[in-house]
Amino acid sequence: MRFDILTIFPQFIDGNPYFEHSIIGRAIDKKLITVKAHDIRKYSKDKHKKVDDTPYGGGAGMVMACQPIFDAVKAVKKKNKGPVIFLTPHGATLTHSKVLKLAKLKNMILLCGRYEGIDQRIRDTIIDEEISIGDYVLTGGELPAMILIDAVTRQLPGVLHDDTSALEDSFTKKLNGKKEYPHYTRPEVFKKMSVPKVLLSGNHAKIEEWRQSHLSS
Repeated sequence: MRFDILTIFPQFIDGNPYFEHSIIGRAIDKKLITVKAHDIRKYSKDKHKKVDDTPYGGGAGMVMACQPIFDAVKAVKKKNKGPVIFLTPHGATLTHSKVLKLAKLKNMILLCGRYEGIDQRIRDTIIDEEISIGDYVLTGGELPAMILIDAVTRQLPGVLHDDTSALEDSFTKKLNGKKEYPHYTRPEVFKKMSVPKVLLSGNHAKIEEWRQSHLSS
């Protein structure tokens, strides 16, 4: 899967250690995913490479302008025909079911806003979907884009050491859409706190019953 990220801070993505290690790093090394950042400023026709301006009607802050974003998307679309997703608090909240749908795509373009957001005409014409990671405001869309990439990548075949691992995560069908049960590992006793005896019993039916009873909504 190919992720193209449009941002005015490509350095937040390119060379980011998060994409070089652990599960995501291995997925990139195995060529299961490609992550590439594109600097929106490079597409600005302003002599100072300006990408924002004051809002019509007045008010605080700046708004990202149409032209640089439009041209950046047009250029990236030559290699990536996937949907253009805008990371914004206005979007539908990213859920496990949405992640599963996104994981079925071959490519996607992630647009990261800044300031007060982007010109509405871009949202009306070239954005295919808007996604939020929660009801709060961040400085920009780069962190939400990274979160989306992480969540989607985990669902791709061959990314995890054991493909069944993702089937037992929180919110999956196996867990009835609930959050996972508590986990324990060695030592059996730590600071007088013991592991539940049922988990040491070897009785898989009882263990499964215990785990199901300890799922949380």
